[in-house]
Amino acid sequence: MERDVAYDLAEFAVNLKIGDLPESAVRAVKNDIFDSLATGMAGNSAKGVQEMVDLAREWGGAEQATLFGFGDKVPAQIAAWINTVQIHGYDFDDTHDTAMLHSGAVVIPAALAASELVENASGADVFCAITAGLEIHLRLGLASTVGIVDSGWVYTPLMGIFAAVAAAGRVLGLDVPQMVNAFGIVYSQCGGTYQAITDSAWTKRIQPGFASQAAIVACQMAQKGVEGVKNTFEGKYGFYHNYLNNHYNPEPLKKDLGKVYVVETMNFKPWPCGRPVHPPINIGIEARKKFDYDPEEIKHVEIRLNEHLVSSGCTPEEARKYPKTIVDAQFSIPYTCAAALIYGKVGLSDFTDEAIRREDVLRLAPKIDGVIDGEYEKNYHAKVCPVDIKIEMNDGNVYEYHLEHTLGGADRPMTEADLYEKMKGCVEFSAIRRPADTADLVKDLIYRMETLENCSQIIQTMVGIRQ
Repeated sequence: MERDVAYDLAEFAVNLKIGDLPESAVRAVKNDIFDSLATGMAGNSAKGVQEMVDLAREWGGAEQATLFGFGDKVPAQIAAWINTVQIHGYDFDDTHDTAMLHSGAVVIPAALAASELVENASGADVFCAITAGLEIHLRLGLASTVGIVDSGWVYTPLMGIFAAVAAAGRVLGLDVPQMVNAFGIVYSQCGGTYQAITDSAWTKRIQPGFASQAAIVACQMAQKGVEGVKNTFEGKYGFYHNYLNNHYNPEPLKKDLGKVYVVETMNFKPWPCGRPVHPPINIGIEARKKFDYDPEEIKHVEIRLNEHLVSSGCTPEEARKYPKTIVDAQFSIPYTCAAALIYGKVGLSDFTDEAIRREDVLRLAPKIDGVIDGEYEKNYHAKVCPVDIKIEMNDGNVYEYHLEHTLGGADRPMTEADLYEKMKGCVEFSAIRRPADTADLVKDLIYRMETLENCSQIIQTMVGIRQ
């Protein structure tokens, strides 16, 4: 067989230099780091985080890397794991409407944890490591020709485990053969089941942490000379065969690798929940502004979408129309659209134990149905699509509205000003008190990251420690 793409990806990650990057890619990566750290500020209160911190304290171990928010020094792989879960805790982190994954949550904690293992990891080197990891993750996702619902895998951890290896391995100074070995070692540990979403399990947010944790270990094993498989992605029993039944197109994996940066196509979330429920939230907010109605008099609401979004946001029906947990609500079109139609906004405060028990929202949610639109299914299969809403009132009035582009997508992106406001909101929501100027401090550090001698200031800011 031809040389496995693992070698191309390893060469890209090891050899990438800051001078190779166009300014547009540099800006996109800085935006992603800033946004990811913002969601990490809020994520310390997410279900499962404190439990994992308690475990880390019970386990003890080498004081190598820092836990965001809490400030504990723990083994690097544990820091990467828990910090990933904090970034992904409220499903508020970056996304990609075609690759269908979150990347920064897996890549950035792995790179930062690795940087604390290295004496002289400059801001520029860590930045290149993060860029390589993000680019590889997105290309692995874009190469898939099957959606996450049909495949049964969540691509954030499943493919993010390799991206985290690329990032951590670059920071740790792996050469190309070692990086190929690290890909092969970590291949034995990749996973991430869609059942976590179906069952509204805490593991939805924890699975990406398993990926970043395994990546640190794999890179350290490769440094010690441990051999992994070499035909990781395209071998007879390689990743795309075993996990996706060969449903992939190899072209996105290496076409123009190092010349064209798909990181520039990343998207950022305006609302802290699954991307499939964003179109109904957006159209619900706009309908609340446009029409003069009493939410208590709504008889029925129809939301027209493609099959992927209906399946993701409306099933299982019991959990989506009658959410019992925060994760139920985060992936529920009925719940999130109801909140939007009543209050005209959706935010972090809508995903607490108290918020998901609000009687007005729970009365409206069962009246909201997702319906598959044939044209949207044909033209936007397994992607975020346009959305239509039809609101029927008890008095017979009907309000209809169409939304072509949802905020946060390529056609209607979040601006840097939006990301700054999002950071401020995440700082305010954090269960851990931080200085009032935290958003400004983090912004200053990230947008000049390539000039930093090391990343310690960034890491310290995440726990509220001043220089």
